[in-house]
Amino acid sequence: MNIHDPAAELRANVALPFDQARAMPVSVYTSPDFMALEQEHVFAKSWLCAGRADALKDPGDYLTMEIAGDPVLILRDREGALRAMSNTCRHRMSTLLEGRGNVRVITCPYHAWTYSLDGSLRGAPAMDMNKGFCKADHGLPAIRCVDWQGWIMVTLNPDLPDPAEQLAEVDDLVGYLDMSRYVETFREDHLWDTNWKILAENFMESYHLPMCHGGTIGGAVDLRKMTCPEGKAAFNYHHILKDDSIALSIAHKDNTTLEGEDRYRTWLMAIYPSLLITLTPGYFWYLCLAPGAEPGKVKIVYGGGLHPDFAADPEAEAHFATLKGLLDHVNDEDRGCTERVWNGMQGRLAVPGSLSHLERPNYEFARWIAAQMP
Repeated sequence: MNIHDPAAELRANVALPFDQARAMPVSVYTSPDFMALEQEHVFAKSWLCAGRADALKDPGDYLTMEIAGDPVLILRDREGALRAMSNTCRHRMSTLLEGRGNVRVITCPYHAWTYSLDGSLRGAPAMDMNKGFCKADHGLPAIRCVDWQGWIMVTLNPDLPDPAEQLAEVDDLVGYLDMSRYVETFREDHLWDTNWKILAENFMESYHLPMCHGGTIGGAVDLRKMTCPEGKAAFNYHHILKDDSIALSIAHKDNTTLEGEDRYRTWLMAIYPSLLITLTPGYFWYLCLAPGAEPGKVKIVYGGGLHPDFAADPEAEAHFATLKGLLDHVNDEDRGCTERVWNGMQGRLAVPGSLSHLERPNYEFARWIAAQMP
């Protein structure tokens, strides 16, 4: 094995059975070469989440993202359908739109070429003297985009099965909650000083809760009562039962469809590579992750909202304001913990340690990443 090859180090790491497993090698997090492999073989070839579909309610509502360096534009067209397309002008290759907003047409800020909401070129000033120019040949390339359970899923990969097929086992587990009906109430963009995999792994395991979240939710956690079931091919998960100490954590009092423990169950799902969802009978929150400009940066979409029963409740706004304050505090604690992990990895003496039985999802995540490498 070439010890300077992070992919080879990772393959050797995950070749061990789980009861002998160790954390992923440092190079897998810190190497720019490995980050380039991830962009090409993980992010450019997977279904990625751009957030919730109800963030784009009206025709012309749009948001932007990057997939492995490709600028991508996602919008609601005039017929109400979701579309994704290249966010690069077909003239001199300027990016077209930034952030989020609403437009009637897409106008390039460089030379004012304009595109309709279906991506077709609508206008190109002063191009009439170019005899070889044809507007029909200069539409924005389409990118695969689907609404899966209320999530906007996009991919550059033309060969991937649709999420409804690839993630059918998610529906088997949590379909009774019908994620598609949940209503988003906030969405924020963050940039943290850590690697995207460190943050993903942090979400996947609850082993860190008593210490990292000692100031918020950690005091209610009993590690001896935690279990982590074996994950699935495209995601891992675990679940916990909550009491009514947070009003929105359990089913609404008027909900007659949920029974028994399903009224109290919270699901934590990590959908590979980078959609992380906490789903309760009353609310949800999520993270969509992407590598930043260097291994020690992660771009985050952080959002959440309410089950429709609570969205219609006159007290929901007050309840959610309290919950959002807690979620923000928990998020700040996670930022501190994951940025310290990144800082610790920079030392010469940093080596991966043995995993707890509560970190099975981390092991499965590492195996999934290794399987994507060439």
